[in-house]
Amino acid sequence: MKVVVATSNPVKIRAVSQGFQRMFPGQEFQIEELLGFRGKSSQPCSDLDTLQCAIYRAERAAQLVPQSDFWVGVEGGIEEHGSQMSAFAWIVIKSKDRLGEGRTGAFYLPQAVADLVRQGKELGEADDIVFGRSNSKQANGAIGILTGDVIDRAQLYEQAVILALIPFKNPQLY
Repeated sequence: MKVVVATSNPVKIRAVSQGFQRMFPGQEFQIEELLGFRGKSSQPCSDLDTLQCAIYRAERAAQLVPQSDFWVGVEGGIEEHGSQMSAFAWIVIKSKDRLGEGRTGAFYLPQAVADLVRQGKELGEADDIVFGRSNSKQANGAIGILTGDVIDRAQLYEQAVILALIPFKNPQLY
């Protein structure tokens, strides 16, 4: 089965691949990335905006590569909660006749990172500045840095991929 993911980020590709493999063991999936794909927003700033950006990615992938079985949008976002800022992601999986959505858990960002995001930096760029990293969003991400890699970005996203695949694993219920 062919799965097109609207990203070229290897972390997102790995999360999608692992999620599909775990939900459908024994099936073979050809995971195809959309090179150079740009989403609607460089940094979605609410739960709803992040979900809408993930939907856009999945729908755009279906338009660009219509000969596929699944199209996937993966979008990380942030949201203000009083003086704190949380980070999370939405995963949207589309087939010709079904849609699945899953959200990661959320975690609060350190104030220094949140302040840089409020100044217009993307979360990955803010992480790199605060933690002295380079391109952390294509590696362990903020969650990996903050947990000492107990949970990395791919693991966080993989669980949401699995949640988004529930309607596909149980089509008689959806």
